[in-house]
Amino acid sequence: LLSEYEAEQPQFPDVPESECGSVSLEAGISQPLRMEQFYSAPAADSVVQQLLPMAETAPFPEPPDPKTCSPQEYLEYYIFPVLLPGMAELLHRAKKEKCFEKKRTKFIACDFLTEWLYNKNPKRKDESFTEFFSIPFVNNWLKDHPRPPIPLSLLLSEEEASIIIQSFWRGYRVRCDSEIQELRKWQKQLREDKNIFKRVKEFWTKQEAK
Repeated sequence: LLSEYEAEQPQFPDVPESECGSVSLEAGISQPLRMEQFYSAPAADSVVQQLLPMAETAPFPEPPDPKTCSPQEYLEYYIFPVLLPGMAELLHRAKKEKCFEKKRTKFIACDFLTEWLYNKNPKRKDESFTEFFSIPFVNNWLKDHPRPPIPLSLLLSEEEASIIIQSFWRGYRVRCDSEIQELRKWQKQLREDKNIFKRVKEFWTKQEAK
């Protein structure tokens, strides 16, 4: 049925297939885009070129007026040339932060893209790099809408988390030892009988009085 449908469609002999910027229906069905295409920088650049062929095949003779041009012209000239490379860089960073391997990470895609677009703004070409929380409008927004702190489990690396878990487990195994339990009971009873906390408090009271 698909071959019969394509046979009925009008042909365009004047447009060479090698210069065609859009992906055909059959290619889109038989060869869908894989996530691996976005992982490497050269592959990501080729994907961006495939997604935005109009920037190469039909360039504007001069920049269109952003106030009077059509929405399509505005997107093709002012939005896509900056946004698509930013999306490709976002995928690279997401892979580096292991977002495709873990359910929860400290990486926030919107924050990264905001920082990237702000620093890639042509109006800030000669200015120094500005991190996300130092961007003026971000700083003003967070003053009125503070974020909850990021959980420690997301801030720790795998090595740091493994050290904490192993340390806790070793301490638990030691406390389970019968001799250690007996020592802890003796210390607890000593504190209750001698009222050590009260004696320490009285001692420091006398020291302060002197």
